[in-house]
Amino acid sequence: MSILIMLILLSILIIVHELGHLIAALAFGVKVERFGFGLPLGPTLFEKKIGDVTVMVHALLLGGYVAFAEDEADCKLPEDSPERFLNKPIWQRLIIVSAGVFANVVAAFVLVLMSALIWNYLPSGNYDVCVNQIVAPKDASVWSSGLKSGDRVVSVNNTKITNMTTLLSMVQLSKGSDSLVDPSTVENNLTRLKRLNPGLEKDEIVPAGVVVRLPKFLSEKPVLLEKKVALGLQPYKDNQYKISPAVQKLRDDIGNIQKASYYGSGGEYTLGQIAEAISDNVKPLNFVVERDGKYLRLKSIYPTASGAIGVQLESKEILKPTDSFIEATKASAHYLNENTYLMLLGLKQVFTGEVPLGDLHGIVAITKVGGDIINNHGIFYGLLLTAIISMDLAIVNFLPIPALDGGHVMFLIIEKIRGKRVPDEVVEKIANVCFLLLIALMIFVIFNDIYALVTQKL
Repeated sequence: MSILIMLILLSILIIVHELGHLIAALAFGVKVERFGFGLPLGPTLFEKKIGDVTVMVHALLLGGYVAFAEDEADCKLPEDSPERFLNKPIWQRLIIVSAGVFANVVAAFVLVLMSALIWNYLPSGNYDVCVNQIVAPKDASVWSSGLKSGDRVVSVNNTKITNMTTLLSMVQLSKGSDSLVDPSTVENNLTRLKRLNPGLEKDEIVPAGVVVRLPKFLSEKPVLLEKKVALGLQPYKDNQYKISPAVQKLRDDIGNIQKASYYGSGGEYTLGQIAEAISDNVKPLNFVVERDGKYLRLKSIYPTASGAIGVQLESKEILKPTDSFIEATKASAHYLNENTYLMLLGLKQVFTGEVPLGDLHGIVAITKVGGDIINNHGIFYGLLLTAIISMDLAIVNFLPIPALDGGHVMFLIIEKIRGKRVPDEVVEKIANVCFLLLIALMIFVIFNDIYALVTQKL
């Protein structure tokens, strides 16, 4: 039932988008022949003439369209007819092609506002992250840190923890052997090596058979975060540099750098390279937790090589009260603004290759995930997801890609600059190619969705 509800909500978004185009076109006196729900690539399920517009529902319910009179092969309107879309001023055509995007933005805000007014709450986007249980081996650093079950994690390395992703990402970023070292740590370790091995002060290869005393474990600098992004977190770059493959091998040969005391030279590395190798180790996690109403700063915790600290966590979303219309309006605008920002960053990552194409998902995955959200969290979370999808539709449709609304806007801007329209045959050829590419992408995304469902990744 929840999946059916999600399908209905997504269908409404498509209809809203196309109604935006339809209403704007009719408002400017453009003759509309057909209003279609679904793509006209298969059988027609429903067809009825309402006024002068033929309403059609197609079997492939993955889109929609508004067909103007001149889109029909047997158009009877004179070439100079004011009812033709192409005879309208550029500003009117711009409004018509942008109206679908505008309608989706309005629909997104209305859905969020409606949820806030009826529910009297909105998700703040922040979570309380608490320690459920410590499951680390008895020699793990988490036991000596002072961390206890029931603690609420306030911050790690002075970064406020407001969600599980932030904490887990910091743990992963702090694991050892990432092949990046800090120059100051390397310099410090080199000084200590020379102090422990006075006969090896020259910057030359340590002779084979010489046993090099290693200084006590010195962790790398704690990870500090640069900015929040859609799919995780980024550390400050600082002046870190990547060690060479040879030094990486030396690091692995030394083994557990935290416990190693000696290294038997094979006549391959300098003291400086040994300093680099022992500098590529784990980074401390400095927790501040809330316990019984008090903030406590704990001793450093060091993750394992795989990026684990041996703690089971649980999180609970913090809800923001929206008891008045003004509060609901402000909270709705903030909610949409935050999620739109994350979507734009996510879109950027897709285009830059940071997010692989294999991770792209579409209508099938959205319906499944949306249905699960409604089942587990209720209809309001389903409405909020629908609002975010509506904003996503607006953003994607406004990309300057022919066959999308943004592509039409792009051609109108070119027309304004040139002082004349781009030839119809050129527009048609480009749009057809892009449409085929979009269909291919749609098929690829649906395949991703089905594969994720079959392999239970969704």
